[in-house]
Amino acid sequence: MIIKIGIVAGEIWRLLEKEDKLPLPMLLSKVGKDIAENENVVCMGVGWLAREGHIVMEKEDSGYSVYLRKPSPKKI
Repeated sequence: MIIKIGIVAGEIWRLLEKEDKLPLPMLLSKVGKDIAENENVVCMGVGWLAREGHIVMEKEDSGYSVYLRKPSPKKI
């Protein structure tokens, strides 16, 4: 199961990376529809990315929005 969650987390990452050019974060419900995977596994993948600090989730009126965390500029 952990492998499947990791694969779905990668799919979520790629989806958010592709959608990152949009001005607004993506709703979590749309992520689930676009991934076309079991809702529970999508939530586990989102949790994995959130725990690792790769995404940001924010509460919205219509659910949760999610987007990739911008990398910090490297200091020289």
